[in-house]
Amino acid sequence: MTIDFHTHTFPDAISGKVLEKLSRLSHTKYFTDGSAGGLAASMKKAGIDYSVNLPVMTSADQVEKVNSALIAGQESLKDLGILTFGGMHPDYENYKDELIRLRQHKICGIKIHPAYQNTDIDDKKMMRIIDFASEQGLIVLTHAGIDIGIYGRNYTSVPQILKIIDEVRPEKFVLAHMGNWGLWEDVERDLAGAPVWFDTAFAIGPITQDDAKSGTPYLSFNLTEEAFLRIVKKHGADRILFATDSPWEDQSDYIKRISRFPLSKEEKKMILGENARKLLSFPSVFS
Repeated sequence: MTIDFHTHTFPDAISGKVLEKLSRLSHTKYFTDGSAGGLAASMKKAGIDYSVNLPVMTSADQVEKVNSALIAGQESLKDLGILTFGGMHPDYENYKDELIRLRQHKICGIKIHPAYQNTDIDDKKMMRIIDFASEQGLIVLTHAGIDIGIYGRNYTSVPQILKIIDEVRPEKFVLAHMGNWGLWEDVERDLAGAPVWFDTAFAIGPITQDDAKSGTPYLSFNLTEEAFLRIVKKHGADRILFATDSPWEDQSDYIKRISRFPLSKEEKKMILGENARKLLSFPSVFS
C-alpha cells in the first residue's frame, strides 16, 4: 500500500484562483488542477492507493464551514482514495467542541499552519489545540520550517518544536517537510530521533520553478540525497512518511525519487505506506 500523507485539494469553483495565487507567492509550478478529481487522476497515474488531504484554515471564520464540508464529503473523497483531515485555527474559540466533533465524525487528524495563521507554534493558543487534539487521539500535522511563500520568518523553528514536544508531549505529532524545511542542519543535529514523525513533502530533490515568475532565495534549499539518508538513519525509517505536497510536486516523480534511494526494501515499504497505515489506525479509515 502506498500512501501520500500530505496533499491539498480545493473546491472546484476556486481551485484555479487559489493555485495561481499560491504559485505567484512561491514562484513554483503546480501539477494538478487542485481539485479532488485532479488529485485522484494523479494518484492513479502514480500508483498511489490513498492520499491525505490537508485543509489550511487561514481565518477562524473558516473552521466550522470548511470542516462541515469535509465531514459531509468525506465518503465521496474516500471513494477517490482521498482521506481528509480537518483543520483548526488558533483564534477559533470553540476549539475543544470542534475537535470532538471531528473525532466523532471519524476525521482522524488536523492540519495547522503557523505561517499562514500568523501564530508561532509555541504560542499558548497553538499549544492548547495540540494538547487537546492529542487527548482526543487525533493526529496533528503541522507545517514545519520556512514556508517558501512566506520566507521572512520561521513560525515553527526547531527550538519551538522541541518546546512542544517537551511540554505538551503529543502522541501523534507529524512535522511536515522533513522536520523543518530549509534548516536541515538543525533537524539533523537537534530534532532527528525525537518522538515525532517527519513527512517528506516538498523536501527532496529539485524544486520545479515556474519560469514565468521571478525567483525566490530558497529554491535551492531542498535536501540532498546524502542529507536525507543521514536524517532517516538518525530518526529511524519507521518515523518517516511518504508525502509530496501535491499539487506542488508531481506524485509519480516523487515516488521515483524515494524509490531510487539506497534504502532497504523494508525501509522503503515503511516509508511509502506502512508507517502511514499504522498511524492512521483509526476506526473506519480503510473500511
